[in-house]
Amino acid sequence: MSEAVIRVGGRVLGAGARPFVIAEAGVNYENSMATAERMVREAALAGADAIKFQTYKAERLAAADSPAYWAASTTQREYFRNYDSFGRKEYEQLADLCAEVGIVFLSTPFDEEALDYLTPLMPAIKIASADITNWPLLRRACATGKPLLLSTGASLMSEIAAAVELCRENGVVDLALLHCILHYPAEYGEANLRAIEYLGVTFPDCVIGYSDHTKPDAGMAVVTAAAVLGASIIEKHFTLDKTLPGNDHYHAMDPADLRRFADNLATVWQAFGRAARDLAPGERQARQYARRSVVARGQIPEGASIRPDQVTVKRPGTGIPANQIDLVIGRTAKRAIADDTILSWEMIG
Repeated sequence: MSEAVIRVGGRVLGAGARPFVIAEAGVNYENSMATAERMVREAALAGADAIKFQTYKAERLAAADSPAYWAASTTQREYFRNYDSFGRKEYEQLADLCAEVGIVFLSTPFDEEALDYLTPLMPAIKIASADITNWPLLRRACATGKPLLLSTGASLMSEIAAAVELCRENGVVDLALLHCILHYPAEYGEANLRAIEYLGVTFPDCVIGYSDHTKPDAGMAVVTAAAVLGASIIEKHFTLDKTLPGNDHYHAMDPADLRRFADNLATVWQAFGRAARDLAPGERQARQYARRSVVARGQIPEGASIRPDQVTVKRPGTGIPANQIDLVIGRTAKRAIADDTILSWEMIG
């Protein structure tokens, strides 16, 4: 597991700290500021550390004839035009609201213009999986001097290594890699959560996270497992209504899912403890009364040499410990010992 740390929005991420949870609103606000603002408030209430949007203009994102591989009836440019109405003013308004309700504002820039006006609003820069080879955008992001969160979906290890090298060469100190499957929705069998551990071993100087595209399971088990496997950042799409048609609603978590996940993390991190075997406070009484002591089996006369058939072990563990029974055999009874008496060293010599 990676021991690297970075700081985002006042939180230390990595090295075993509770994961930083990003509710990926994306464009699920459907061009409505009222909906976007409600998503901010709901994400904060449900326990997210950050809410993240996506910032692009269709003309800068896709060529006119770029096929929409998930929707054959349209081009990518036509598709993304349905979701690109927000600009600098709207994101500034959302950033202000995030500060007001106590949640970190993030938005993924898909071009350099968006990066430039978003940078002052965010404590870190998130780069989407599809842009891991977009070196002009990566270099511009590196120049901000802010922590970089880089998703790795659909990437070869050589491409991830090249992106890490580029970031380091361009001065990035705080770098996180998010394991991701760039498939919507990703099947549970595709999630390959053990890649989180693999990335941590391969890139020990990077914080490792997970960006999830599976459908939310009833107990939020997939993302909870990702956290246990070492993901210090967990990003998952977020919606107010999973039944809505459109871009990312169908594989997103809703506020109830997010609250369940946040509660899972609180419980698991409380239970984690530390890498040592100590007595828990609640074990002390059990240690005393549930363990066994050496007990007389029948009457033992004063002055008798104690035979093996004259002792056994029973609860509680307040007398001579059961693991010392061999030290009792052959000793002399200093006084007559009644049947079923818990032995103590004062009774034998």
